[in-house]
Amino acid sequence: MSLSSIELFAGAGGLAMGVSLAGFRSHSVVEWDKWACDTVRQNQQLGNPLVRDWPVVEGDVRTWVRDFNGSALEGKLDLVAGGPPCQPFSMGGKHKAHQDERDMFPVTVDVIRRLKPRAFIVENVKGLTRSSFHNYYQYILLQLEFPELNRRPDESWADHHQRLQQFKTAKRHGGGGLTYNILPTLVNAANYGVPQKRERVFIVGFRADLPVRWSFPRETHSLDALLHDQWVTGAYWERHKVPVRRRPAVPDSLTNTVARLRGLGLPPMRAPWQTVRDALVGLSNPEKLDGDATNHRFQGGARIYPGHTGSPLDMPAKTLKAGDHGVPGGENMMVREDGSVRYFTVRESARLQTFPDGYAFHGSWSEAMRQLGNAVPVALGRVVAASVAEHLLNDDMRRVTAGQLALETAMAHA
Repeated sequence: MSLSSIELFAGAGGLAMGVSLAGFRSHSVVEWDKWACDTVRQNQQLGNPLVRDWPVVEGDVRTWVRDFNGSALEGKLDLVAGGPPCQPFSMGGKHKAHQDERDMFPVTVDVIRRLKPRAFIVENVKGLTRSSFHNYYQYILLQLEFPELNRRPDESWADHHQRLQQFKTAKRHGGGGLTYNILPTLVNAANYGVPQKRERVFIVGFRADLPVRWSFPRETHSLDALLHDQWVTGAYWERHKVPVRRRPAVPDSLTNTVARLRGLGLPPMRAPWQTVRDALVGLSNPEKLDGDATNHRFQGGARIYPGHTGSPLDMPAKTLKAGDHGVPGGENMMVREDGSVRYFTVRESARLQTFPDGYAFHGSWSEAMRQLGNAVPVALGRVVAASVAEHLLNDDMRRVTAGQLALETAMAHA
């Protein structure tokens, strides 16, 4: 059985690649940014199997949904996935939320309302959950739960929010209409094997007519397991061939945790967090490369300043960010063993975002880093999409089995 999807705000393709890896076939991959579209098209020309057959649509999602003839897909599409632009909610943005013209949640709801997919995956920044945005966040969730209850032309978002709340209360006593069972979850990508501390909100919904009970996939990696590998068994340092004399001391902030792990005597059940050092295995030092290695050029000018001190080698990287103007230094730097800093190359950043090594990024260093800073880690996207796919396929199998039983019953009574 094949599953179908549409990806909105696809950027350089992180979430969309995760969706593809989970077994979905894309009907449309929509992105307005030319550089990001060029990145996808470049990889299509290179024959990358994950993106080769994507129907890339370069343009505004609002225009696309207005012109798109989705009648053949209505109610039959399996998944809508996307990360609406996060600037209205990000820590580095202006925090305008619903007042920001870049807020693309309304058009996301519009797409869901029109196409009625069996499920959706919406990703956004942790800032969406800030207390100052609480009411608007709850408003977003209610819109996704009841997408057919449109906002009226003369209605404020607050009034629409109140009407949605009243509708939900009334619906508890019965009623039809397009409804989704939704589950918002704040996750740290490091807990799923991504070599980066990247906290993001995933809002996953299944159409209420489906007998699906879904929960977010369990975490597979942990800080405790990493510390156990580093400071209890030493397996981490041995794996990386770091001699004892070059191994750093246990950080003061972690001494109690390490002591507790030593006292337990048993290793943690989860796998260790992946570190920057883990992620960069096999990559040459860009400062010593001759010529221009594709996406792995050294970029000078990195410096430490207050609040921006770089990512330690032996922990997951800090969150890669796109920045308003260029690249924020602290988040996109690594700290060398001697304490000095340098910028991550594009390829190193791609490793931190779990893009495959063969995936090329189009544009200058700063432009490629912007694409990466906006991306969903491919591995995390795959984990979420694979779990959604599993539940959809289980529902398909249930329907097939029910149909076969009904046919056999009818034939037995014929």
